[in-house]
Amino acid sequence: MNDPALIRGLGLLIPVAGLMVALAVRRPGERDIAAVILATAWNLLALAVVNGLALSLGWWTFAAEGAVVAGVPVDLLLGWAILWGAIPAHVGVNLPLALTAAVAIWLDLGFMPLAAPVVRLGPDWLYGEAVAVVFSLVPGLLLARWTTRDERLVPRVLLQVGLAGGLMVALPVLLTGVWQRPAWMLGLTVQVFAVPALMGLAAVREFAVTGLGTPLPYDPPKRLVTSGPYGYVANPMQLSITLGMLVFAPLDLRFFGAAVTAFAYGAGLASWHEGQKLSAKYGTAWAAYRRDVRPWIPRLRPYHGISPAEVYISHTCGQCHPLVGWIGKRRPVALTVLPAECHAAGLRRMTYVRADGVRAEGVAAFAHVTQHLHLGWALVGWALSMPGVTWFAQLGVDAFGSPPRIIPVSPDGRDMS
Repeated sequence: MNDPALIRGLGLLIPVAGLMVALAVRRPGERDIAAVILATAWNLLALAVVNGLALSLGWWTFAAEGAVVAGVPVDLLLGWAILWGAIPAHVGVNLPLALTAAVAIWLDLGFMPLAAPVVRLGPDWLYGEAVAVVFSLVPGLLLARWTTRDERLVPRVLLQVGLAGGLMVALPVLLTGVWQRPAWMLGLTVQVFAVPALMGLAAVREFAVTGLGTPLPYDPPKRLVTSGPYGYVANPMQLSITLGMLVFAPLDLRFFGAAVTAFAYGAGLASWHEGQKLSAKYGTAWAAYRRDVRPWIPRLRPYHGISPAEVYISHTCGQCHPLVGWIGKRRPVALTVLPAECHAAGLRRMTYVRADGVRAEGVAAFAHVTQHLHLGWALVGWALSMPGVTWFAQLGVDAFGSPPRIIPVSPDGRDMS
């Protein structure tokens, strides 16, 4: 085969046809659809990065005209993503991971030399193949399996966050060239962008911690989530994406088009589809929530129907007790402040306990408390809740005079220390 058009056509047609046959042989359920989408999207992002590296390091190059982005033929990239993503995610879900990966690698090793002259392999092309296997094929297969089997919630949520950030932020920034703007402009943009990004990340975290699910509609939370950012706005993730694109719009007007598209999708199809599903699943609870929480304009105070919580703060701790008055002045919603000395377990730090089972101590407890107060303080709490930030903040608090301590208590709550 020396016809470039035929090579590119078959490079996309064969994987698409294979996927259609696989879906016809075994009809996918909701979790299967989620696995296919995630595996394909992951490979699309990772393979785009690998191909960029290949072009710069000489692993391989492409001789192609038309439908080429950053030197990579779009059709071959899509075909590769389906071949390594969608097909093994659906066909090989019950097979050993090593076997599924081996078949996918074998197919790729056979196809790459046959794709000449469109694909021109360098002497070290197998290094590129190995990088693609490690960062594209294997993570995509794991994400698909965990999703289908409803396993490893935290790793699959982290992979989804990385996937969304790569496809919606990193790739557009690279392809539009906005990263070449002056440093002061980029620095200011990133700082402003951090606010909507924080809300979106906190919403994803709330889905996982409280709802035991992910943002993907086919892999949703197992219970209605009205806490965290959802206590202030009904569509925090969609609002986060839309505002994030608007932040980048002054650097490139194409981001404004992306913001309009995100808003239209969120306010139209997504709102209708998700509204129907949530109304059918949660009935009056969903109706009451939507009456008080708007989809695009956040509340200043949290939704009164959020899950009630208690926070235990020591009344005999000189550094801790002033916090009781500080919280009370801000009229917390659905939060009761109690003396730590009254808790039978003998607490070591300020402790937050919510009726839906969420529990946190120290700085993490304070982060939860802020979400019962006001949107401004909730933003602070969401920032403190980010992975790594909580640990560092707790380390600082312990170092500057508020380390953990055990308070022996009597049954009537009197301090026995």
